[in-house]
Amino acid sequence: MQKTLLFVDRISTWVGHAFSFLIVGLTLLITWEVFSRYALDNPHDWAFDIMNMLYGTFFMMAGAYTLAKNGHVRGDVLYSFFRPRTQATLDLLLFVVFFIPGVFALTYAGYYYAADSWAINEHSGTTADGPPIYPFKTVIPVAGAFLLVQGIVEIIRCVICIRQGAWSSREEDVEEVDVDKLKEMVHVTEVDLQVLDASAAKGTAK
Repeated sequence: MQKTLLFVDRISTWVGHAFSFLIVGLTLLITWEVFSRYALDNPHDWAFDIMNMLYGTFFMMAGAYTLAKNGHVRGDVLYSFFRPRTQATLDLLLFVVFFIPGVFALTYAGYYYAADSWAINEHSGTTADGPPIYPFKTVIPVAGAFLLVQGIVEIIRCVICIRQGAWSSREEDVEEVDVDKLKEMVHVTEVDLQVLDASAAKGTAK
């Protein structure tokens, strides 16, 4: 079972990593459009629509990845003090009552939403010759499906935690910098940091 859970985690991670490169494309597009608009006096009517589509695709396709890394926003002021079994019970309740119905509705409705867009060859109405929207709307059910599968995995994790009293492992990925661990790696102590702070303060005073 654990191998299956980690396999789904790896798929969600791969999808998240793959679509993260849209940020590079979005950055280049914004840079070029600003240069073209202000330096060349040649703005493009379609640029704003494409920017929205790129960011929207990135945002939606990162949903399953974020869930796999337990990175979605949570009001954990009290949650972090609960025992794993209590955390899992609360999570399971929220997944069943809110998450699964909501994401299923998103995927189901998104499929017909995208199908209608393909059927009418929908284009953006912002300009007279706007870019096609149907590829972007197709992302909605696709992202919903990935998120739904990852949600089922999280439900299974909750059940395992309730039975065993501990959370099962997750697929490892890039983490935020652990300052204490970084200090150990470079052999820096608090005394060293205090000396550096004092030296910087003296330099500033001069």
